[in-house]
Amino acid sequence: MMNLVEALLAGDRLALSRLLTQVENDTQEGRSALNELFTHTGKAHLVGVTGAPGVGKSSLVNQLALHYRKQTNKSIAIIAVDPTSPFTGGAVLGDRVRMRDLAGDAGVFIRSMASRGTLGGLAHATAAVTQVFDAAGFDIVLIETVGAGQAEVDIARLAHTTLVVEAPGMGDDIQAIKAGILEIADVLVINKADRPGLEHTERALRGMLEMAHPVKHVFQHHGKIEVVESPIGAQENTAQFWVPPIQKTIANDGTGIPELAESIDKHVRYLESSGDWNLRERSRLETELDALIQDTLTTQFRSSLPEEKYDRALVLILERKLSPWEAVKALMNGRKI
Repeated sequence: MMNLVEALLAGDRLALSRLLTQVENDTQEGRSALNELFTHTGKAHLVGVTGAPGVGKSSLVNQLALHYRKQTNKSIAIIAVDPTSPFTGGAVLGDRVRMRDLAGDAGVFIRSMASRGTLGGLAHATAAVTQVFDAAGFDIVLIETVGAGQAEVDIARLAHTTLVVEAPGMGDDIQAIKAGILEIADVLVINKADRPGLEHTERALRGMLEMAHPVKHVFQHHGKIEVVESPIGAQENTAQFWVPPIQKTIANDGTGIPELAESIDKHVRYLESSGDWNLRERSRLETELDALIQDTLTTQFRSSLPEEKYDRALVLILERKLSPWEAVKALMNGRKI
């Protein structure tokens, strides 16, 4: 495994692929590799792409990667998270079908992942996979989420820049502001801008921004959401706040992609000048640390708990003789059930 780490740092793509498999499967070898690689991370720009299914996220990611390769020659890693079947446990992993334009480019690496039932649009291993790409020297990591709709706020805690993609004619516009979807956007993208209803969608999003977009930071510290508020237009008066721009694109032919890339670059400059880059890094690493603590404590507790005691508690819960809260309290305190 150490040879794989050295090979990855030397630019070996086969070693990268093998390490990603170990990390995604959460093996001991994968964890050891992450420990060794961590000191080499912290340089990549993480860009999240989220939105409802059918808005064209995969095509948009494809065009963005092509633009960066042609215009800047930056190396691009793409993480495409696909939904997992609740029946078979499998996933189509079909995003590569829409990214065939990138085939054969040594500066692009595409990794498809199954969500494995995880809510929030991301697989549990996504943060670790981004860390591997970061250590491997990729300049930009594009993270395309499942497209679960209202549940996809997890991406805001992982990415430095979050793109929320909408499309004309996708239904009730109020869906865009439910459960914090609009508020997590650093850049709003109206894709498929050649469709009827573009003006209505753009007008609705601008109205929502003017009325209800005070949230500039979505950071979680010790389980508490910290919010900094700003009225719309504050970006024009002070550099302290970022108001999400609305970019119109047609991913099928690349229309609007250069302008979208410029908005992303402006957001990077804002993060660096305002100090928000460090804040987002702290929030991302704190979220990852808390998740690892929870997983470790749960694993340690279950390994020390007799299986028959756990099964007995579950039976009593099913019989409605014990509430889940009472069961947890009894199990944690070691009381007889």
